[in-house]
Amino acid sequence: VQLQASGGGLVQAGGSLGLSCAASGSIFSITVMGWYRQAPGKQRELVAAITRGGSANYADSVKGRFTISRDNDKNTVYLQMNSLKPEDTAVYYCNAWVVPYAYWGQGTQVTVSS
Repeated sequence: VQLQASGGGLVQAGGSLGLSCAASGSIFSITVMGWYRQAPGKQRELVAAITRGGSANYADSVKGRFTISRDNDKNTVYLQMNSLKPEDTAVYYCNAWVVPYAYWGQGTQVTVSS
């Protein structure tokens, strides 16, 4: 499975950004797709994840602000980020599970200025 992420960039606090991640390869075996992030000096953490059936879960810190969605026909997962805060600044990584393996896309930088 190969993952190609796009989106991200620089935005002011309170603004919005969208990320997308397209999967290729053994896509029919993918179960959960999601987004993780890693801020400087911190561990990588789950932001949001979504099953093939559309069930989603979110980190408490982003609930109500971020929305994850998935288009199974396009093999793409999206992350809409609203009401961004400086503490959302991080490198965001797309993730896909083909049990028992996890695959990662290249990171994309999201920077939120205060």
